[in-house]
Amino acid sequence: MEQIKAWYSLALGDGMWAPTLSTQIEETFLASFGEAGKPVDMAVFTRSESEGRLHCEVIAYFSPAAHGVAEAFDAEPCEKPSRAGLGLLAGDPSCWVFFFPDGNP
Repeated sequence: MEQIKAWYSLALGDGMWAPTLSTQIEETFLASFGEAGKPVDMAVFTRSESEGRLHCEVIAYFSPAAHGVAEAFDAEPCEKPSRAGLGLLAGDPSCWVFFFPDGNP
């Protein structure tokens, strides 16, 4: 089976709309996560980003092992996100060390 290496990202909207989609992503993820045996390399992170806009937009980042969940939400391939400002939406908490071994925020 081919190993997927790409990360995926999806804009969830501003702080008002993001929680609804975040909940849907988390529910879909948890089903897939359990079926996969809860691997440490399967996670979804979020970060509020403004990039010069008036309102922040919440972005979800799906690890390569979560590609099935990412595809279910039409997320786009992207680079691995930097650690700064990320929050873990769903996955094993020990994934932080797996993905960001240097521990720098």
